[in-house]
Amino acid sequence: MLALKVFSPQRGGMTQHASHPRRHDLGGVRAQDDEAGLADMLDLDAEVLGSYLDEVTEWIGQHVPDVPRTVVDVGAGTGTGSLALARRFSTAEVVAIDTSALLLDRLRAAAREQGLAERLRVVQADLDVAWPEVGAFDVAWAASSLHHVADPDRVLGDIHAALDPGGLLVVVEVDVFPRFLPHDVGLGRPGLEARCHEALAQANWNSHPDWQPHLARAGFDIAEQHTFSIEVSPASPSAGRYAHAFLHRVRAALDGVLAADDLTTLDHLLADDSSDALLRRDLMVRGSRTAWAARRPEPAVAGSLPLHHDASSRGADALGVHPQGTVVWQQPTSPGQARPQDGLEEGRSS
Repeated sequence: MLALKVFSPQRGGMTQHASHPRRHDLGGVRAQDDEAGLADMLDLDAEVLGSYLDEVTEWIGQHVPDVPRTVVDVGAGTGTGSLALARRFSTAEVVAIDTSALLLDRLRAAAREQGLAERLRVVQADLDVAWPEVGAFDVAWAASSLHHVADPDRVLGDIHAALDPGGLLVVVEVDVFPRFLPHDVGLGRPGLEARCHEALAQANWNSHPDWQPHLARAGFDIAEQHTFSIEVSPASPSAGRYAHAFLHRVRAALDGVLAADDLTTLDHLLADDSSDALLRRDLMVRGSRTAWAARRPEPAVAGSLPLHHDASSRGADALGVHPQGTVVWQQPTSPGQARPQDGLEEGRSS
C-alpha cells in the first residue's frame, strides 16, 4: 500500500516512533482522525495504479516453487495487495494483518464484492508489539509497510521464523511518489511538482533502506530485486480524485515549508470551483515500485557434508553431489567402503 508520512513544523518535524514514522500518520492529520480519508486514498491508488499489481504477482509466481496454500499480507491496509494475491493464487487462503479496524473492514467489504471473502482471514495486530499467531504460511507480502515499524529487523526475523522452509517473502517499496503534473501547469512558476517532491524527500517521506542486507541478516536468500515502472496514460476518470487526495495531503504537510507562491498554486489546483482545478484536467500518472523477493532456505539434507570437506581420500564413487550444492554420502556397497562417520572421525583426529 502507498504510505505517507507527516511533516508538521508545529511539532518539530516528522512524527517518529523509535526512529520510524507511524504508518498511518500523514498530511498533518492524525491517523485516528483521518482513517476514512486514508482508506479512500488507498482505494484510489489501487484503482488508478493497481494494474501494476498484475505484473508484480506474475513475477511472484515465477519465484514460488509450489502452489501456495497460505499467503500473509503484512500491513494490508484496504487490501489492494491481499486481493491481487488472492486472484493470482486462486486456491490460497490470504491472511491480512493491519492495525486499523476501519481499513480491515474496507478490505472485508471489497473481498465480498469480488467473491473472495471465503478465502480471506483478517487479523488486527500491532507488529510493534508482537508477531500475531497466524500459523505457518508459504508466501508473505509486505508493501510499503516494513519501514514504518519500530524494529524492521525483528519483524523480518518473525516472518522468517513463521514462513515455511522454501517459502517466499516479497517486500515492495514506493521509489518515487506518484507524478501527475506537467513541468509547467500554466500557473505560478514551472517545476511545482518537482519542488514538492524535493521538500517531501527532505522531510523523509516514504524513506526506506535497501532491504537486501536486512533480509540477509534475517536469514533469507535473495532471489531477485526488480523495479516496476508505472505509467497510466490516458489516466482513468479516478485520476483527478486521486491527484486531489494526494496533493491535498502534500499541501497540508508542506504548509510553511514551500514558498508562498507555490502554496497558492496548489490552492488553485485543489479548488473545486477553479477553472484550473485538477478535477478538470487530463492527467498522466507515473510512478515506480521496487520489489525484493527473498526465500527462507530449505533445511540441510540429513547426512550431507558441505562441499569444502576433503573427500579425495575416500574415493569418488562414494560421493554424490546433491542438487543444492552439498556432497552426499551414498550407501556403502562393500565392507571396506568409507562411511560418513569414518571420514568425520578422521577429520577430527588429524
